[in-house]
Formats: sequence, structure tokens, C-alpha cells
Amino acid sequence: MSILVIAEHDNAVLKAATLNTVAAAQAIGGDIDLLVAGSGCGAVAEAGARLAGVGRVLVADAGHYAEHGAENLAALVVARAGGYSHILAPASTFGKNLLPRVAATLDVAQISDIIAVESADTFKRPIYAGNAIATVQSADPVKLITVRTTAFEAVGEGGSAAVEAIDAAADTGLSALVGRELTKSERPELGAASVIVSGGRGVGSSENYHALLEPLADKLGAALGASRAAVDAGYVPNDYQVGQTGKIVAPQLYVAVGISGAIQHLAGMKDSKVIVAINKDEEAPIFQVADYGLVADLFEAVPALTAALG
Repeated sequence: MSILVIAEHDNAVLKAATLNTVAAAQAIGGDIDLLVAGSGCGAVAEAGARLAGVGRVLVADAGHYAEHGAENLAALVVARAGGYSHILAPASTFGKNLLPRVAATLDVAQISDIIAVESADTFKRPIYAGNAIATVQSADPVKLITVRTTAFEAVGEGGSAAVEAIDAAADTGLSALVGRELTKSERPELGAASVIVSGGRGVGSSENYHALLEPLADKLGAALGASRAAVDAGYVPNDYQVGQTGKIVAPQLYVAVGISGAIQHLAGMKDSKVIVAINKDEEAPIFQVADYGLVADLFEAVPALTAALG
């Protein structure tokens, strides 16, 4: 079997999600090719070549791949699909944007958000916000799969794959990036952080969110997250959102402050290694998944916790 993993990157750095996706490809078994499509992405290709398990890195370097538009990337993947039994991408915004277009063009069913590999044609994936696990078997000639990256340990370095330049597909001209607004932070990236401090509706306002949670996050070296309710209320930007419609995370430590624990939020963080919940409502659903729960006023508890951390 030959497996194609589509690398997620920013033309300079290989995103951590790619390492987890390669791990899923290893669990399937077979020869693994890594596709790096971008503009000026030589450093990404070199990083990909060092990944354990990768046999070959295919590099498509062209200006119309600079912003990773799904239309152009899908055309490239479809053109390269022949000969591969599996095509994998992370179940991130990148993968969710790209792979459905590829699946539709190839007329095969996509298998989304897998968390385990049973065999080369059988996979496990969560449904109903993670309350049930479906075992899915595919008879399609090529399996299109997105990988829940928190379910697979990232591969390490140690490989020495060959790097091969390939021809870019023609520019489809179907879309163009007009602008991009980025939230810049010195803190770890939310999706890859080992410690996350999240706030919910209970923090009350954007001012309270930043005043209470930023000092705690600084002490812990943590990324900041939020529930959908906090995002919808305008406390923080959308890219802070953890949950079924946000980012799926599984850090070593997840601190939930003023989050009641709606099922959509739990679906995005319940695989965290240690969960600490602070909420004044002792009946809050978050306490059902928390390893440590503190029933207290967060406006008193969080400053006290931050002070205790020195």
C-alpha cells in the first residue's frame, strides 16, 4: 500500500498536526509519501524529510499554492491520487477545507476525524459529540481520511526521506485571498499546547477574561482557550474556541474557569490528561469529566490560585 499524507504548514514551518497524521499513516501500514505544496516551502520539505516513517517528500512549489486555497490544492491532490490506497490530512481547518473537495472529485466517501486504525480499511471515529464511537469500513479504492490529531502520538525525527520536486497543477483561478486577520500571541499555539487555561461565560466580560486568566496562563506557560459561549459573547476571538465547532485539544493540563461543560465543549477537551474545573455551580456538567473540581467563586479562586503559583 502507498499512503499520501498532505502536509499542513505556513510555507516556513511544518505544523505539528502533520506529525500526528504521519503517525496515523504508520498505523495503517505501507509506504508513506508526504506532499508539501506551497510557495518558497523548501524548509518545510526538509523538515518533512526528517520525520520517522516518511519515505519520500513530494514538493509542489508554486505561487498559487502560497495561501493553500482548497481549490488549487485539491486539483493537485486529485492529479497525484493515482497509485495511492489512502490519502490523509489533519482534521484541522486546513484538512476540513481541502479533503471534502478531493473526495467529491474522486467520487469516494470521506472518513472524517478518525481516532484509531483497526485495519487498512476499518477505522474508528467519534459521533454524537464523542458520546459514541463508530467503526467504519470502506471498500473505496482510495480512502480519503482526516485524522483527529489528539488521538495519535506525534512521530519524531530520525528519517532521511528523498525530496522530489513535482509539477504543479494549473492555477484554477477559482478563488483568491483578499486579506487575512491574524491574532498574534507569544503564548503556545492552542492546538499544540501542553497546558491550556480556558474561560467561559462565567468570567462575565472580556476585561475580566484577560485580567483573571492571562496572569494564570503566564504562570503556567499556558495557551488561552474559551468556550463557544465566551466567544459568542465577544470576550475573545473565534480562534480561542475549544469544542466541537472549535479546536479539539488534549493537553497535559486543562484548566476550565467558569465553563459549565456543555456537551459541545466537552467533545473538544475531554481527552485532556488532567482536567481542573472551577465553577460556583456544583451541578455543572464540567465536574463529571474533571479530575479536580473546585466549587467556588472564580473571581476569588483564580487570583488565589495565581498567587499560590508564585
